[in-house]
Amino acid sequence: MKYVPDATGDRRFEGDNTVDRVDVDGLLSELDEYAVEQALQIKEKRADEEIEVTALTVGPEKAVDAVRKALQMGADKAVHVVDDAIAGSDAIGTSLVLAEAIKKANGGTAPDLVVCGLASTDAGMSVVPAMLAERLGLPQVTLAAVVESQGNQVRIKRDTDTATEVIGGTMPLVLSVTDQSGEARYPSFKGIMAAKKKPLETWSLGDLGIDAGQLGLSSAWTAVEETAARPPRTAGEIVKDEDGSGAKALADFLASKKFI
Repeated sequence: MKYVPDATGDRRFEGDNTVDRVDVDGLLSELDEYAVEQALQIKEKRADEEIEVTALTVGPEKAVDAVRKALQMGADKAVHVVDDAIAGSDAIGTSLVLAEAIKKANGGTAPDLVVCGLASTDAGMSVVPAMLAERLGLPQVTLAAVVESQGNQVRIKRDTDTATEVIGGTMPLVLSVTDQSGEARYPSFKGIMAAKKKPLETWSLGDLGIDAGQLGLSSAWTAVEETAARPPRTAGEIVKDEDGSGAKALADFLASKKFI
């Protein structure tokens, strides 16, 4: 899960064109809340098994708030990877850190199920789940609108522009879910209090055995070359249909914006 700048706040870029994640208000990415919800539902449906849900995030010190919310929702434990050398990493670098942290959290091997959100609400690349599957050597079933599981089998329904696809896989695997998979629960007062006693570990790159030279802006495969502030909103044009020309003016406007 990812700690992202609050979309309702004043988001901005640093001088190197990376997103400012330290001096702005942030929160758990809304799309990752659906991943937490699906992980918890799978655990609840299989209450007779010893299933443990671990929340994992990579980010600055304030990113710990993301996994704390997951603990409040019902996750059993959490891991926060924080290291200054990670700043500026792209999806490729981030997936490396996540993959190594996932393996460490599970005793050196991939767990039965890795659940991710559709995409982050800041970058919106939607590639990390596939990269995780590759790094962990696992199959992937992604963009699930509906998730069903029984035993070690997972079946999803994926909605596309032209059809609904049904895809199945055998655990261990990587699963990503969309915002259609089910509304995420709100943390209850009981859950908030219980979260304070749940394990929350903080790891560095050294704990994961990752060379810092593989990460950061200088090692990223992608970079933002230029940013510009959104221009202030201007007043809209008002067309008075006094002589019957209003319809033509509206059609001309829509055509100029290539809406028609």
